[in-house]
Amino acid sequence: MDLCYQGHADGRYSKLLTKLNHSDLLILDDWGLEPLSSEQRSDLLEIVDLMYQRGSIIVVSQLPVESWYKMIGDSTHADAILDRLVHGSVKIDLKGESMRKMQTLLTEGDQ
Repeated sequence: MDLCYQGHADGRYSKLLTKLNHSDLLILDDWGLEPLSSEQRSDLLEIVDLMYQRGSIIVVSQLPVESWYKMIGDSTHADAILDRLVHGSVKIDLKGESMRKMQTLLTEGDQ
């Protein structure tokens, strides 16, 4: 979403959409860390709709899927975005400690 914000600020947003239109995969990493603004919701809907029609989307999040609706905010945008993200999706739930935490524990154990 930071790239979208920067793209609006410097006039490169349409170039970003063109790049995405030629991409086969979009990865939304750390999805849901903070609620979306109105502009972010609109941008996300445009991007998800674009990728839904032509590519794949991977969403990586610590936030449970049940909380995504509230995080997106506006119900109309949330319905449209989640419909595209969830339709035809495969959900993989990972359990256990984070890899970063495990690596830290292993590194500290070596000292």
